[in-house]
Amino acid sequence: MDSLVPTHAPVNSEDTFAVLKTFIEEIIGEDFKDEIDIRRDSSFTADLELDSIEIVAFSEKVKLHFGSKLDFTGWLSNMDLDELIALKLSDVIEYIEACR
Repeated sequence: MDSLVPTHAPVNSEDTFAVLKTFIEEIIGEDFKDEIDIRRDSSFTADLELDSIEIVAFSEKVKLHFGSKLDFTGWLSNMDLDELIALKLSDVIEYIEACR
């Protein structure tokens, strides 16, 4: 299932989390989604073990789903390496909520 086109826009942070979790599950695939506990406080590198290509795929899904109100790539590009390594799903949720 490809969830790039929303049936409805998320209205709160729980909806946003559910959408982002679905994106991550699609990226990591069926074989691994049951092995990884995706939580709001999950970091992309340490907890979810996403590599750079998977993070780019996640970024594309976020941009396509949430639209032009987000400059997700710009937001990420303003982070230093330590911030990117420490980036958590909750940080992305907060950014999306702030852009609404």
